[in-house]
Amino acid sequence: MSNDNSRSRPDRRPLIVFAWLWVGTPLAYGLYELVQKATQLFTG
Repeated sequence: MSNDNSRSRPDRRPLIVFAWLWVGTPLAYGLYELVQKATQLFTG
């Protein structure tokens, strides 16, 4: 019976952070623009 816990897995945290930034930055900018346009729409 072999123990696979001794094998180290690659550290993917930098990739995960990069992926969240890749998706989160445009999403945050889009939400910011949406709030600005909605404010203009309802306040004149």
